[in-house]
This record gives sequence, C-alpha cells and structure tokens, in this order.
Amino acid sequence: MSNKKKVYVETTVISDLTSRPSPLVRNLARQLATKEWWDDAQDRCEFYVSQLVDAESARGDEEAAKRRQEFLSGLTWIEYGPAALDLARKFLDAAAIPETSFDDATHVAIATIAKMDYLATWNCKHINNPQTLPKIIKVCEENGFKCPLIGTPDQLKEVRDEND
Repeated sequence: MSNKKKVYVETTVISDLTSRPSPLVRNLARQLATKEWWDDAQDRCEFYVSQLVDAESARGDEEAAKRRQEFLSGLTWIEYGPAALDLARKFLDAAAIPETSFDDATHVAIATIAKMDYLATWNCKHINNPQTLPKIIKVCEENGFKCPLIGTPDQLKEVRDEND
C-alpha cells in the first residue's frame, strides 16, 4: 500500500504545466511554481484527474489543448457519477460556490467523493479563497464527507508523507 498523498489536479494546474512560458511576469511565476511543485512532488504524491478536467482541457487554442490532452493521457483518471453531481449542486445551493460555476463545484465534489487528500488548483476565485473554503468544508461535513485540503501548487509544496 502506498503512503503517497492523493492529489486531484484541477484544470488550471494542467494548463500551467503545459503552457508556453508567459510574457507576463505574474503568470510566468505561477507557471514556474507549478512546474517546480509538480517535479518535486512526484515521489510523494499520486496525481488524479477526471473527465471534467479532460473536457475543460480540450477547450480553447487547438495547439494548447493538444498539449494539455497529451499530458492528461499519462495520469490516473477518477470516474464520477451522480453522487459527485449531487454534491456539486449542494455547493451551489449553499452559496459555497457561485451558481454560475457548476464545473468548479464539480471539481471539488469529485475530489471529495474520491477521498483525495488534496485538491490542487489555481482557481482562487471560486475554489481556493478564504471566503469560499469554510462554506465548502461545511457542505462536505453536512453531507458526511471530509473535504480534501485545497491549495495552490505553491501552497502544496510543503506536502510530505508521514515518513518525511
């Protein structure tokens, strides 16, 4: 049995891992932090994605989408169904995540239902921000789930297994 931490990787992280270096300093710093975390975490984390990540990764610029899709082919996929969609709806109903952001709610629900240790995301608007996180955690607990720890790759750099 593996002691590796299970990490659900949301689409924003995949985008940063596969995109060309940004000319914007802030975006470039985020890309570099993501790649550094990814490379460093390989030995202590198992990375998971879902069909939703695949669908979102297929959108946009054709060349960038191809790079994202190729990258995804090497990762472990989580199947999800009605239970995740039901929990996603509960996030929206509780105003934990805005009504217009069903996909964001679904990412959190997939990671929660699959009992991930962490959810890696750069979505600090709807998923990883101090106003939404307490509400997300509350909805998870009210429905009998433990919410994964949610953070940016920069925040997850310190993730270590129990033997470190």
